[in-house]
Amino acid sequence: MRSALFSAENLEKESAQPGMRLQNSKMLKIELNGEAMARVGSMVAYQGQVQFQALGSGGLGKFIKQKLTGEGVPLMKLTGRGDVFLAELAKDVHIIDLEPGDALSINGSSVLAFDSTLQYDVRMVGGAGMAASGLFNCVFTGYGRIAITTKGTPVVLNVDAPTYVDPQAAVCWSANLQTGYHRAEQLGLGTLLGRSTGEAFTMSFAGQGFVVVQPSEEPPMRGSGDQQQQGGLLGGLLS
Repeated sequence: MRSALFSAENLEKESAQPGMRLQNSKMLKIELNGEAMARVGSMVAYQGQVQFQALGSGGLGKFIKQKLTGEGVPLMKLTGRGDVFLAELAKDVHIIDLEPGDALSINGSSVLAFDSTLQYDVRMVGGAGMAASGLFNCVFTGYGRIAITTKGTPVVLNVDAPTYVDPQAAVCWSANLQTGYHRAEQLGLGTLLGRSTGEAFTMSFAGQGFVVVQPSEEPPMRGSGDQQQQGGLLGGLLS
């Protein structure tokens, strides 16, 4: 049988070392020897002896945070030995290595998988207040790898001046940055009459660091179950 489909670039990539690596730009491969965490529903194939465990809520404090975020998509724990392939709606996959002392804030909808050696917490964006429902971010620390997704090729902005990003386009950023909630659209008669730029609010970033911005806006993380499915996994990170 002959086909360009069977070219070397499409064949499974093998490695002697366990852990995460890119199978291609749209798919993550985890050579599992122990455990890892992944977004529920992201598994597209696996080989070997692998168990998948959905995680429930873990404590009153985390349960309350889950209700505040409006997210309901949990994480799953992968355990065993084998190869697991993960993807999310054909989005681009990127791997980030965290080392002791690093801290990375990530939009929950962009998290695909991470090593169980990493620690995480869910925090409200500084200055957002309750009016900014859904503006929560996941802060990862520790030593290990995390795989994130972007809709399209992102740009990495160096924050050396006040920087403003649409909340749904912000993928991840340096955790040491000061974040806020900025009104980009001026209130006026046009706004009262229903005319809008569609850019009423942005996230603001100040300090020294970086922000990764994708060329697409995720749907708001509120409303129907379908929106919540696309919105992210903050609720799972709380579990």
